[in-house]
Amino acid sequence: MGIAMIVLLVGVIVVVFYVVGIYNRLVSLRNRFKNAFSQIDVQLTRRHDLIPNLVETAKGYMKHERETLQAVIEARNQAVTATKAAAAHPEDAGAVKTLIGAETVLGASLGKLFALSENYPDLKANQTMAQLMEELTSTENKVAFARQAYNDSVMEYNTAREQFPGNMVAGPFGFAGAQLFEIEEPEARKAVKVSFT
Repeated sequence: MGIAMIVLLVGVIVVVFYVVGIYNRLVSLRNRFKNAFSQIDVQLTRRHDLIPNLVETAKGYMKHERETLQAVIEARNQAVTATKAAAAHPEDAGAVKTLIGAETVLGASLGKLFALSENYPDLKANQTMAQLMEELTSTENKVAFARQAYNDSVMEYNTAREQFPGNMVAGPFGFAGAQLFEIEEPEARKAVKVSFT
């Protein structure tokens, strides 16, 4: 009986260490995608901070486009709120989906503003506007890189929690699936085109 108990005890210890190893890997992967989201948050915050300056610069030239300018500001404010909610809980798929929707609306509003700005040669020639547009384009590229890193981290985490034996640990310990940060509308996937030539 003594040998059987020792074998059983060793078996239990091995299983416990195995479960702990899986749990710790899931925690590590979850923290990695949260960190990757924080990089998106930094770039989106920079983008959101540039938009009021862009609108203020455009206001002086686009006096008859108040509705478009207001739509950009409203979309920006919704995106800021959604970004804060998602940054607080990047593991919440609903918060990330809300952010994706808000960013899609903001991108469409900015696209309309940029299209209208083509009709204002003095605005196109404005040095401040050109500089803001260049910074915004640079930030858009950084958002795209941060989004790719985040999506890679989410995919690795989701794969680990869905594969056996990770799925046996993920469910009971509350490791929920993470949401990819994907722009759903084809028009929003295109980079914002900025041209002041």
